[in-house]
Amino acid sequence: MPDRDYSGTDALPIDSPERRRLPPLLRRAWYGLNQSFRRRIYHTGATPDQFTALRCLLEGDSKGLTQGDLTRAMSSDPNTIASLASRLESLGWVNRKPHESDKRAYRIRISPAGRRKYEQLRRVAVDLQAQVLSVLPASERESFLARLAVVADACRVAAECSPRAGSRRAIAESD
Repeated sequence: MPDRDYSGTDALPIDSPERRRLPPLLRRAWYGLNQSFRRRIYHTGATPDQFTALRCLLEGDSKGLTQGDLTRAMSSDPNTIASLASRLESLGWVNRKPHESDKRAYRIRISPAGRRKYEQLRRVAVDLQAQVLSVLPASERESFLARLAVVADACRVAAECSPRAGSRRAIAESD
């Protein structure tokens, strides 16, 4: 796609094709990164989501995370995480134990095999991130990531403040 001249776009509507737009840029970035990582780790038998789950478990509570904790940490939904946790358990990469105080919940902990798999995948992830961020001057990388985190947090807040999908009342009230 040819580069566009974005000078003087401030007067244009935020969704104008002549402007950079947040949704397609975020989607393009996520999709490209996810596909590149998926292809680079295919031979390991793991997926990007499995890597993210293992990383969240390693960085989380030493007692393990509940499925709800993992859902929030991965910015996902409960059904996706339930399926992911089952697959990780069947691969032997995590263990699920009953929660000590909440009888409906389980604590999910990374297993030794999961730690080994994480370390194998981590090297690929670090190399990919370095490659992608190398398009920015080194002095701007941390600032870019900090700003991206602010945008990601704003997206999360917007999602939390939005009416639930399928809520006829919420849809009717917005018309």
